[in-house]
Amino acid sequence: MDTHKEKFKIRLGLFVLIGLLLFVLAVFIIGKQKNLFDPVFKVTATFYNVSGLQVGNTVRFSGINVGTVDNIAIINDSTVRVDMLIRQNVQKFIKSDSEVGIGSEGIIGDRILVLSQGSSDSPTIEDGEEIASTEPVETDAIIQSLEVTAVNAELISSELADILENINSGKGTLGRLIHDDRIADNLSKTMDNLKTSSQGLEENMEAAKSNILLRGYFKKKEREERKKQEAAEREKAKLEKANKKAAENAADEKAKQEKAKKKAAEDAAKKKAKESNN
Repeated sequence: MDTHKEKFKIRLGLFVLIGLLLFVLAVFIIGKQKNLFDPVFKVTATFYNVSGLQVGNTVRFSGINVGTVDNIAIINDSTVRVDMLIRQNVQKFIKSDSEVGIGSEGIIGDRILVLSQGSSDSPTIEDGEEIASTEPVETDAIIQSLEVTAVNAELISSELADILENINSGKGTLGRLIHDDRIADNLSKTMDNLKTSSQGLEENMEAAKSNILLRGYFKKKEREERKKQEAAEREKAKLEKANKKAAENAADEKAKQEKAKKKAAEDAAKKKAKESNN
């Protein structure tokens, strides 16, 4: 009987010990997540609509969890104040011109606060300072916009289906062009006529050049074209000559400078040798 009681006490003690360990572990994990054991500083922001944000939600900076939402209070009918507790070891990275916005963990996850990076030349944020905020985009507004887009896409698809049906049945200009062989033959004949007409026009131009009355006109045009070409070639030659002369002058100037440097070095060497002899 005594042995049975002792075993029961041992089991009870182990059960209590394991329960206490699990309780301490849970307190430690929750406290670590809520920054209960880390030194923190307070930052506030105001929103028109917090869009489901709750006390205890995460605060992120550069994709890292750096704090939690400490308090949410309604100031007036158009302003909600949100207090954040952020770890002090990241305070030096958050600037006074940083902004905070409301995001979400995934598409349907919990709401979180996201701190943006400020400019590098701005001062570091202070404890209790209020920073600017950006209003969140409501999920209902996004869904409504997607519904309008879906309706428009359905309408466009229906109209395209009607157009393709008319084309396949030979209705309309494009449908007749695809299904009526006569229209295709007419187009082919029209292209052949255009080709023949262009060849005839070339022949007429060659004949006009041989005509005594128009020969002078075409010769004048040829002389003008030749003069333009010759003028362009002269201008090109003149430019090449100027560039060549400029290059030669630059080379002569460089040679003169090198000669002057060499002479100055020789004079300096002679002067140094004379001073050494004296």
